[in-house]
Amino acid sequence: MADLIRTPQQKRSIDKKNRIIEAGYELFARDGYFNTNTAQIAKHAGVSTGIVYGYFRDKRDILLEVLSIYIDRVFTPVMDIFENLQAPLDFEPLLGTIIDETVSIHKNNDAIHEALHSLSSTDEAVSNKFLELEKDMTMNIVDTLKSIGYAPVDIYERVHLAMETIQSYAHECVYDLHDYIDYDKMRAGVIKMLLHLFND
Repeated sequence: MADLIRTPQQKRSIDKKNRIIEAGYELFARDGYFNTNTAQIAKHAGVSTGIVYGYFRDKRDILLEVLSIYIDRVFTPVMDIFENLQAPLDFEPLLGTIIDETVSIHKNNDAIHEALHSLSSTDEAVSNKFLELEKDMTMNIVDTLKSIGYAPVDIYERVHLAMETIQSYAHECVYDLHDYIDYDKMRAGVIKMLLHLFND
């Protein structure tokens, strides 16, 4: 079966494959991975099931492509914030921008985020992709900070801790929504805590 999988070369074929991946993305987000089958993906993409199997071995192959797209959609906007960073570095507005962008990313991708993260504990490839994303983000942010002169000996730990804290706050805002939490006050608290972390 693996020998029959083809890599599209012509624009029309590439478009078909991309439609299949996007259909998987939308259906996994809406219905969950286990409630979606290949025939549904084919129908949603406007192609035959045979076409799907021409490009993918199975539904899990589509999942891994969907995961790559998701990772790009969450990685790129955050890294764009660091694109034109210059010294002297003012952490307060930078942290506020990163927090707001992270919350926005979670809101815009809430359903697919939950669908993909729910597979992390049972699918090693999915888990490894998320670990790789964490590492890539940490390394890229550290490299950028070092390039403008911010380089404490524990910079990797500081950056990773900040990422985990901001991620946790975004989850609170988008998924948990506790009625006893004032999220503006919590945002201010997160910034204050992280300022202490980076300015120490």
